[in-house]
Amino acid sequence: MQPFIFELDTNGRTWQSRANCLGVDPDFFFPERGASTREAKAVCAGCEVRDHCLEYALVNGEKFGIWGGLSERERRRIRRQRALAGRAVSA
Repeated sequence: MQPFIFELDTNGRTWQSRANCLGVDPDFFFPERGASTREAKAVCAGCEVRDHCLEYALVNGEKFGIWGGLSERERRRIRRQRALAGRAVSA
């Protein structure tokens, strides 16, 4: 998937302006260590721009919080898989 960082839709809006989390307290998506992420992930679950959000976090190296419905650990796994796949292609 290509990053959709600043792409505008047909109404001139960025993907961020269509996110389910718009207007939700940002602290909700940055829980204390060991706290549940279930509620934040539930907000992301039906979001129409979830993939854009996740790709933004991956491309920009976001290390904290819930982005695109995934935790830091889950995004780290994706980055590792992509790095391994990139090495395999270039080998």
